[in-house]
Amino acid sequence: MPETILVSGGCGYIGSHVVRQLSESGRKVLIYDNLSTGSRSALIHREELVEGDLADHDRLEGLFEKYHFTTVLHFAAAIIAPESVSLPLKYYGNNTRNTLGLLEACVKHDVKRFIFSSTAAVYGIPDSGVAAEESTLAPINPYGTSKLMSEWMLRDVSAAHGMQYVALRYFNVAGADPQARMGQRTPEATHLIKVACQAALGMREGVSVYGTDYPTPDGTGIRDYIHIEDLAAAHLCALEYLEKGGTPTAMNVGYGRGSSVREVLAVVKKISGVDFTVHEAERRPGDPASLVAQADKIRELTGWQPRFDNLETIIADAWRWESQLAGR
Repeated sequence: MPETILVSGGCGYIGSHVVRQLSESGRKVLIYDNLSTGSRSALIHREELVEGDLADHDRLEGLFEKYHFTTVLHFAAAIIAPESVSLPLKYYGNNTRNTLGLLEACVKHDVKRFIFSSTAAVYGIPDSGVAAEESTLAPINPYGTSKLMSEWMLRDVSAAHGMQYVALRYFNVAGADPQARMGQRTPEATHLIKVACQAALGMREGVSVYGTDYPTPDGTGIRDYIHIEDLAAAHLCALEYLEKGGTPTAMNVGYGRGSSVREVLAVVKKISGVDFTVHEAERRPGDPASLVAQADKIRELTGWQPRFDNLETIIADAWRWESQLAGR
């Protein structure tokens, strides 16, 4: 009988896609989620869900005693960078303190493998616009700092107790399941592609472009957009890497190429057939002109091979999902 893998935050956007791929690969999972942003309906294979908060140490302890987990995938976190500036303690509580509590349970119960949902925000604003795993770690907001602090805890727990881990640093995650079974559900999401699709559906007045005078080809910010299905697959590759004896490490998960805000909006207009309103606004503090992954490491160490590395594919899948979500 396969072991049960604990997935915290498995009802959220990224966690639910990973849970689905784990289930479809024959893995048995238990999801622990407080449903503050996640949804039960994201569990399309009806995986076992325990509703609870990571701050509830007694409940967490009971799960570890019952299931004897040896592998944990940790997604539960607050993820809106601008909000973290105004509500820093929420982020240090949800992200750093709750990760500490989860790691305490992992050490006590001898968990062998841990995969952590990290972020490119740990790099802050790289001088070159390209971030490699060896780049300077200099987050510019509490969100990035809370994730980096969790990475440091993982590093030190691994050194002291032998737990093997991979921290996956995500770049700009977008898109949805190609079959439109699941996607991003958060109504107040701030991700550009979701916002643009909602504007095309008439659910928003328009889209704001923050900064049109960056030193980029069209003056707008450039980001490395990665399809949610490829990101989810990276977690399964990371798990196999650890199961084969891989050593603790952090890995970027991106495509290594960027698209500008104007390019993204043009593709959304093309796919939707709607010429929605675009407002030009001032730059937001802390937004880098460009942030693209150097992502050779994950390919070399795990054999990860993206299958949806195409901006039109990402946006077409997002559009299909958003249209369905809106009832069109």
